[in-house]
Amino acid sequence: MSNVIVSWSGGKESCLACYEALRGGHNVRYLLNTVSAEYRRVRFHGTRDSLIRRQAEAVGIPLVQTPTTADGYEREFKEAVRSVLGDGIEAVVFGDLHLDQNRQWCEKICHELGLQAIEPLWGRSSHENLAAFIQRGFEAVVVCTQADLLGEEWIGRAIDDSFLGEISRLEHIDACGENGEYHTLVIDGPLFNKRLHISESQTVFRDGYWFLDIRSYQLLEKTG
Repeated sequence: MSNVIVSWSGGKESCLACYEALRGGHNVRYLLNTVSAEYRRVRFHGTRDSLIRRQAEAVGIPLVQTPTTADGYEREFKEAVRSVLGDGIEAVVFGDLHLDQNRQWCEKICHELGLQAIEPLWGRSSHENLAAFIQRGFEAVVVCTQADLLGEEWIGRAIDDSFLGEISRLEHIDACGENGEYHTLVIDGPLFNKRLHISESQTVFRDGYWFLDIRSYQLLEKTG
């Protein structure tokens, strides 16, 4: 067992990677979330920093949240990891699927920090990872799409078997959105002690992307 920190966007891959790391016997000490210093939102996802804090509260794992800039991202990411190294962190967990450049960046960062990079989802197809996310009992909604690939009608869609079937039939679209086609927010699942309920939202178009701008939300006790 090793003490790890999970790179956390609030979306399905980071959540599934965290879940698989726990199943593999790792001790998840922290979730590490980066947001735009300018907009205080998760880059590309558009999720507000305050919402990620509430999501982490629902999960029950301490959150390290750090503002980042486009030019200084790598340095700022490493500084955030260094801030918790005194707690015995031995590795960073990432949710990469098949993009070599992403994995190489993660391994480079961890090597420079003297840590191991753990990639629990690597080597499985996007379809397999999305199916596993659904079968494990996680719930998520689409919060961002690249507008020229997935239209406004995909915003707010639940990630379920119907979604998996439809997204898998689209040509030139990765089932998990690994190439940036879409992004998600996880609202419930086996990691969660409480359910994140979205009560008010608005669809927004900005810079070639559709976003689900979540205005109001609550943490609800889970039943059953």
